[in-house]
Amino acid sequence: MGNCIPVSPSLLESRNSLLDLTELMGNFSSYDDDDDSNETSLDYGAAPCHNQYCSFFQRVAPPFLAVTSATAVLGTAALLLALAKRPQWPQSRALVAQLAMGTGLFAAVLPAVALAIGQSWRLGTALCRLMHLLWYWSLFAQGLLVASGSCGSFWCRWDARSRRLAVAMWALALLLATPAALTSGTTAEPEPSCLRRSVDIMSPVNLLHLGLCLCLFLLLPVAVPMAAMAVPRWRARWAPDLAASWVFVVLWVPHGAAMATELLLHSRVLPQTCGTFQNFDYALGLSEALGVLHCWMGPTAVLLAARLCRAGTGPSPHSIAPAP
Repeated sequence: MGNCIPVSPSLLESRNSLLDLTELMGNFSSYDDDDDSNETSLDYGAAPCHNQYCSFFQRVAPPFLAVTSATAVLGTAALLLALAKRPQWPQSRALVAQLAMGTGLFAAVLPAVALAIGQSWRLGTALCRLMHLLWYWSLFAQGLLVASGSCGSFWCRWDARSRRLAVAMWALALLLATPAALTSGTTAEPEPSCLRRSVDIMSPVNLLHLGLCLCLFLLLPVAVPMAAMAVPRWRARWAPDLAASWVFVVLWVPHGAAMATELLLHSRVLPQTCGTFQNFDYALGLSEALGVLHCWMGPTAVLLAARLCRAGTGPSPHSIAPAP
């Protein structure tokens, strides 16, 4: 969450790929704002700027992720238990169960992310890439499920058609998450670390990954509501129980904006100063922390919406019907 290698304007002038690892977990340096040196150096302790974000990140992120993971597991378990106990559900049971699977998968990855931040990474490159693959697989799967649940009645029945759609959704999400795994990697210097990005930010695979994330975090929240407004049949399906699943989308919008800003910053469209980079690191990290909260806020919102719908109007017409 956020950038953990301080990146100053003079460092960005270097084409050395090591200096492009702006999402290194666990490598924290100190540098001084009033140092006006313009020399490029690989010694992060002697870098021309001092970024306070990384020490804050190392101190706060592991306990935050641990608490969030535990809360998400409890919320997901409560949602699945409610699904099992209630024969009537105000929203498609198939859709809710798959959203719970997505949040459960995301919560399961959080302890590994906390480990990568708090300690040196000694589990190898394959597991590092697998961690990032599972992280984004969960996010893309949830995005696709929310979009499909908002457009049409695909999940009203759990039959052969909806089962094929579920397989296709999860397979497509895995495919969309693959660039995230390819951009990640490990480094041994100055200590073993798992990197979210081990390639240049302008490399084709990283640009593909950024483009897919921007579609998920920024385009989807705009396109799906507009489509629903344009199609009365889709608009009629919008109800509190369905809207609750959009907690996932809403919480990740700020991080999508931060990712777009990062691209502009590294493209030199925005001014590059020590203060700009430090402020951006805080914005990027806090926006991702907000998105991470979806894994317990999402199940909680769906549970509350289901309770309100049942108490107020009874089962909705979107409840899943048994297959013939």
